[in-house]
Amino acid sequence: MTKDRTTYSTKEAHDDKLAKLNGVIDEYKGKPGALIPVLHEAQKIYGYLPEEVQYHVAQGLGVPLADVYGVVTFYALFTMTPRGEHNIAVCMGTACYVKGAGELVNKIGSELGIKIGEVSEDRKYSLEATRCIGACGMAPVLTVNEEVHGRLNADQVGEILERYKV
Repeated sequence: MTKDRTTYSTKEAHDDKLAKLNGVIDEYKGKPGALIPVLHEAQKIYGYLPEEVQYHVAQGLGVPLADVYGVVTFYALFTMTPRGEHNIAVCMGTACYVKGAGELVNKIGSELGIKIGEVSEDRKYSLEATRCIGACGMAPVLTVNEEVHGRLNADQVGEILERYKV
């Protein structure tokens, strides 16, 4: 019986990610304050932090799984659900909300056909609402991946999305 080629590709991809994660864990193991940087690197590797990855980090660093989960759920930077290639996060803090963040969310949603918490069918975009990101002077603000866009209105959304269609 022969195995499907995709099985090998998926397993190889998983093994490659696990090897990278193990390298990160080895680099930080035993250092004070290692958990957050390891989780950040793990999220870069996997795109999100599923339960299995959290468990592996806890085991590798020798910390309780509850501590890992607590950090992952506390910080908005971390996610336990897959994101799109381009993660769009609209700040819904008070200044941004008052200055029209809701309109930005609606426009992005209609342009991409997704709602907050969803990923586009092509897995290219995801949309989320975030708490204050500390850029109140540029309200309303959104980020695409880690790039900040401020002083926006709904008419500018199409132009911003166009930059990421490459």
